[in-house]
Amino acid sequence: MSPAAPARGPLLLGVRHHGPGSARAVRAALDAARPAAVLIEGPPEGDALLPLAADPAMRPPVALLAHAADDPGRAAFWPLAEFSPEWAAIRWAQQQPDPVPVRFIDLPAAHTLARRPQGEGEGEEEGAGAGAPGAVRPDPLAVLAETAGYDDPERWWEDAVEHRGAGPGAAPRDPAAAFEALGEAMAALRETYADREDPRDLVREAHMRQRMRAARREFGDSYAVVCGAWHVPALRARTTAAADRKLLTGLPRTKVETTWVPWTHRRLARAGGYGAGIASPGWYAHLFAARDRPVERWLTKVAGLLREEDRQVSTAHVIEAVRLAETLAAVRGRPLPGLAETLEAVRAVMCDGSDVPLALVEDRLVVGDVLGRVPDGAPAVPLQRDLTRQQRSLRLKAEAPERELELDLRKDTDAARSLLLHRLRLLGIDWGRPTASRAGTGTFRETWRLRWEPELSVRVAEAGIWGTTVLAAATAKAEADAAAAGELGEVTALAERCLLAGLSEALPAVLRALADLAALDTDAARLAKALPALARSLRYGDVRGTDASALGAVARGLAERICVALPPACAAGLDADAAAELRDHVDAVHGAVGLLEDDGLRERWSAVLRTLAGRESVPGLIRGRAARLLLDEGRLPAGETARLMGLALSPAAAPADAAGWIDGFAGGGAGGGTLLVHDDRLLGLIDAWLVSVPAEAFTGVLPLLRRTFGAYEPGVRRTLGELARRGPGARPGAAAPGAAPEGFAPELDPARADAVVDLVRLLLTAAGTGAAAAGP
Repeated sequence: MSPAAPARGPLLLGVRHHGPGSARAVRAALDAARPAAVLIEGPPEGDALLPLAADPAMRPPVALLAHAADDPGRAAFWPLAEFSPEWAAIRWAQQQPDPVPVRFIDLPAAHTLARRPQGEGEGEEEGAGAGAPGAVRPDPLAVLAETAGYDDPERWWEDAVEHRGAGPGAAPRDPAAAFEALGEAMAALRETYADREDPRDLVREAHMRQRMRAARREFGDSYAVVCGAWHVPALRARTTAAADRKLLTGLPRTKVETTWVPWTHRRLARAGGYGAGIASPGWYAHLFAARDRPVERWLTKVAGLLREEDRQVSTAHVIEAVRLAETLAAVRGRPLPGLAETLEAVRAVMCDGSDVPLALVEDRLVVGDVLGRVPDGAPAVPLQRDLTRQQRSLRLKAEAPERELELDLRKDTDAARSLLLHRLRLLGIDWGRPTASRAGTGTFRETWRLRWEPELSVRVAEAGIWGTTVLAAATAKAEADAAAAGELGEVTALAERCLLAGLSEALPAVLRALADLAALDTDAARLAKALPALARSLRYGDVRGTDASALGAVARGLAERICVALPPACAAGLDADAAAELRDHVDAVHGAVGLLEDDGLRERWSAVLRTLAGRESVPGLIRGRAARLLLDEGRLPAGETARLMGLALSPAAAPADAAGWIDGFAGGGAGGGTLLVHDDRLLGLIDAWLVSVPAEAFTGVLPLLRRTFGAYEPGVRRTLGELARRGPGARPGAAAPGAAPEGFAPELDPARADAVVDLVRLLLTAAGTGAAAAGP
């Protein structure tokens, strides 16, 4: 009997949530039945947003977003694609000459979000439901596919549903036949697995039946229901309204807000963590759009993609791939080539049997990065509207594919883009992530990787509690973070981020928190960890034109406290790991002091380094690094350096401590290998110490030495090996002690040196033009 006959009750269309075959069948069944109303599985709070689906600016994939009004992070999505049966039903109802009422009938989001934390949306129940404790609901599609003799549920679904109507003349004569068969199959499955029923499903289905009763009172039986196929048997079941009300009584509630947000094909994929996801959203979108010759059109797309990647793919390749896909489908007894056949044909014909270009096809086309769009009239928090306005004014388009953005901070537009991205990161909206720049290392350049994910809409809603604009919200968030910070390093990092984001109004609160924590903190390691961020902040303040002068006094005070606290901390009986950590802090503080441009502070720091280099109670690793830093700064004569090395490598020194001194002095990638190549005296001291290490101790120090010398460039290692083979003093052309090397005069010739000053100045000016232009 035709489902359009009113005597049989409402038209129940059980679907898979995302499938072009289901979407086409739903439209065909609705065309045949002409219901007076359409009910759809989804949160009733979305009813007010349904008119926006008819807006020409709405472009799927999109999702209904519902979040708790007092906790936007507690949210759920209901994604819809162009090929989703629910979307097809919505658009069918809206496109009728006399628009048909359409409503959502699932359990309200007010109950859903009150009962559980943030989730992916109620689409998760299809094939991924969690039943009662200790029970796991089976995947209905997997069970049906296995019953039909298939080992792959996706392949069975393609043959049974998706290929129906995919080609000319293939439309089914009875649009409801597939729904009737699928409903009967689901009834059998639910009866078989009745002990694995999900209590949440029972509550949801009770609410759906209540909404169906209300529709019956308004429209009689002339209405259609589009829902997950699993629910059809429960909606057909004869139950009393009293029993359903009992299930719904006492459910917790919370106030929710709803809107439409853009979605992506990648987030529709099951691999993205979506419970009702599909394996190939890009392929399904193509099947839905290409009603004519889908395989030929698909392989033409593949050829276009491979050509863009500079692969040689001709029209003949496309023709041969179509033939191979059709042959494979015929051999396997399939009605049409499916995704498996087309991919195998692409691999064999267009990719020369390689999986590397095939992986590109699977990523770009089978899944894809299509990003939907919602109209401006969709509800949004004020922060979202301000962000949208700035995106347009700065020409920063939110896109699903990852892309790289190079910024030159000397340009007004790029500087504004940098501020926006840094402010969003401070708010926890990671639309962009900074990465190393390929254009240069100057502080006036930034490189970002941008990628818009649907979840960022929730992050924007969450951040809306801090303010109505990006600037106001970031400022309030920074002030709150400063007040809540418990460690000095957190506040110094926050100060740096405030300067990068141009949050001058937040700096006073951050500086107060910084001064309070710095006054109370006596741990040398934490103080040393905090200083580099402040020094970088001063540098960035110059580049962006931000006034960071207030940080200077704090940074210098912090550096003075480090100079006092560091020597005792380094002499406190450190183990190897603690010594290595402090060595890194010494390096960082040394670089920070150089950035502060305070001659008095530099002298004070040099005195600290001399103390560390000459104090025997300090671990060899730190003593060696202090000596090396002083030597590089020209504050330690070569003779004194040799004396310190001789003491560190004397027979009285423990082999492990001596090896640590060598690691600190010559390791760390600071040019230590080059220093040894050009200084016979230092290399000779190391060589003499190494041959004197007792055999029983040599095995213990070997890993440390191997790590030190293994970090050198291959050419440096070869030269050191050759010098060690010949002996440090036996290099070709080596000068006698006290004499100048061959080819060099004993003393500097001022006249000859002055002749190249102009050329050196010209080269340095050309190299630093960009940095100079970036100054205040």
